Amino acid sequence: MSARPVALVTGSSSGMGQAAAQLFAARGYDLVVNYSHRAGGAEATAKAVEAAGGRAVVVRCDVSDEAAVLAMVESCRREYARLDVLVNAAGTTTSQPPRDLSLTTMDEWDRIMAVNVKGLFLVTRACSALLGAATGSVVNLGSLAGVRPTGVQPYAYAASKGAVATLTKLLAANLAPAVRVNAVLPGWVEGTWMQEQLGDDYERLVERRAKHTPLRRVASNDDVAETIFAVATSMSFVTGQLVAVDGGYSSTT
Repeated sequence: MSARPVALVTGSSSGMGQAAAQLFAARGYDLVVNYSHRAGGAEATAKAVEAAGGRAVVVRCDVSDEAAVLAMVESCRREYARLDVLVNAAGTTTSQPPRDLSLTTMDEWDRIMAVNVKGLFLVTRACSALLGAATGSVVNLGSLAGVRPTGVQPYAYAASKGAVATLTKLLAANLAPAVRVNAVLPGWVEGTWMQEQLGDDYERLVERRAKHTPLRRVASNDDVAETIFAVATSMSFVTGQLVAVDGGYSSTT
């Protein structure tokens, strides 16, 4: 059994998942690094984990594939014989604008729901025994789009994140008292994904959003990772909660 605590972070080859994996390593954890198609990003995460003094097991797994999920969790059991934290950060979306309903294809809809909702459930279910033995914790990566949609988010993405919020509460009720389950809900997050969504309007819209945010900026991947770590490790009497990471925007506008 690993002498260090262990975290499994799905979708840890890029973005918020990658930042979370690196932070857990810096705070003394060994990692299971999961990816679906960004092998180079996963290897970069693993190198960062090892540079921080941790051990990394890299596992390719599409979280919507139950057999692959079970194999990933078995890898964790075999390599570490424990699991203290699960971060469900794997997710996908589409760039289709919501105003024209016809642009949302059912293939996109099904894929987003499969990864963001089914995948979260499959991974949590598969990890529940290991987490229960460690009195562990689950943090789901949701979005403010799931609880406070503004009309600009793609339908399937916002709906999937609404389901994440509901699943968080259901899992918290049913995995207690052995396992805590919470969700972190980022608002606008700077970086590549947002640039892809907003295109040429990125700088202007982010600046405008920052002006209406009490902390006068949008979140970074590191902001989200810090919140994930705190919720997972420091809040021992908190479960079933949806924690916004938006600089106060949603509570003041």
